[in-house]
Amino acid sequence: LPEYCEGRAPACLCVLCGLPAAGKSTLARKVLSTAAQHGWRSTVVSYDDLIPEHAFQTKQVEDGVELQDSHTEWKSHRQAVLRCVEQFLENPRVLAEPPSSCQIDRAAWQQCIGALLQPGALDHCPSYQSPLLFLLDDNFYYPSMRYEVYQLARKYSLGFCQVYLQCDLESCISRNQSRSEPIPTKVIQEMVKRLELPNPQKNLWEKNSRIQLLLISTALSNPLSPVEDNSEQTEADRQKCATNVLHRADQACRRLISEAMKNAKVSPEHMRSLAVQLNESKATFLHDLRSHLLQEASFTQEEDIDVERVVGKAVHVFDQNREEILLRIMNENK
Repeated sequence: LPEYCEGRAPACLCVLCGLPAAGKSTLARKVLSTAAQHGWRSTVVSYDDLIPEHAFQTKQVEDGVELQDSHTEWKSHRQAVLRCVEQFLENPRVLAEPPSSCQIDRAAWQQCIGALLQPGALDHCPSYQSPLLFLLDDNFYYPSMRYEVYQLARKYSLGFCQVYLQCDLESCISRNQSRSEPIPTKVIQEMVKRLELPNPQKNLWEKNSRIQLLLISTALSNPLSPVEDNSEQTEADRQKCATNVLHRADQACRRLISEAMKNAKVSPEHMRSLAVQLNESKATFLHDLRSHLLQEASFTQEEDIDVERVVGKAVHVFDQNREEILLRIMNENK
C-alpha cells in the first residue's frame, strides 16, 4: 500500500458475495455505519452502479438464459472496476478522474471514492492515517471472480476477506420482484446452480470468509504478502492429485493381475504363487509411485494435470514386472 502520509494506513478489500437480493447492499450500509464509529474510512464499490447498463446485455445464451460471466465485454468491465481501485491505491491524488480507457461510470466512481476523502484528507493529517475499507458489492459467484480481488490485495499488501450472504432462492426471487428494476428470475435461478461458495478447504486463500465485522478488523491487522506462500495449497493439491493417480493406477493393476491369472496355464500350486507375487509386486509398485508423486512430482492448483498420461506411464512399469513374474512362474511349471 502506498505511503499516504508519514506512515502507512492499514487497508482492506472486503468481498460481499451472494445471490441477487440476498441482502448485500443492506449489510454494506450497516458495515459503513459501524466502520465510521470505529474511525475507519470506508466505501462501497457497487458493480451494478459502476458498470454501464449495456454491459449487462449479454450475447451468449444457454438453455434460454443469458449468462453474464460468459460475455467478454462483461468481464472487461469487471476488470476495469479493479483497475480503478488499484489506481486509487497507487495514488489517491488522481482519483477525481479514472483512466480515459476505464470502462466504468465516472460519476458513480467519483461518488464511490468521495466517501473516502474528507476535507484535508490529501494533506499531511492524522485522519488520513485511519484504516481504509473497500466493500466490493457484487454476486462474485465464481471463485475466479473473488480470486482477482485477492490478487490485488496481495499485490499491495492489503487485508482481504469475504462476506458470503446465504439466502434461500425463494426469498431472493421475492425481494428481487419488489425492486423497481428487477432482473429476470431465470438469471437468479441459473446463478444459484453456478454459485460456488467460499471453500477454505479447497482454496486456502478463502480462509477469511464469514459474516462479522471482526473479520474485517482482523484482515486489516494482517495484510497479505506480495509474494504468495503457496506451500499449504501446493501440498493439498499434491495430495489430491496423488490420491487420484494412485486410485486409477490400483484399478489398472488389478485388471492386469486378473488378466494374468485368467490366461496363466499353470498348476494350482503355481497359480497361488503367481497370485502372491503379483499382489506383492502391486503393493511395492503403488508404494513407490506414491513416494514419487509426493516427493518429486510438481502439482499446483493452476496446472492442468494429465492424470491418464501419468497413470499410463506408471502402469506400463508394473505391466513389465507382471510379464516377468508370469514368465518365471510358467517356466517353473514346466
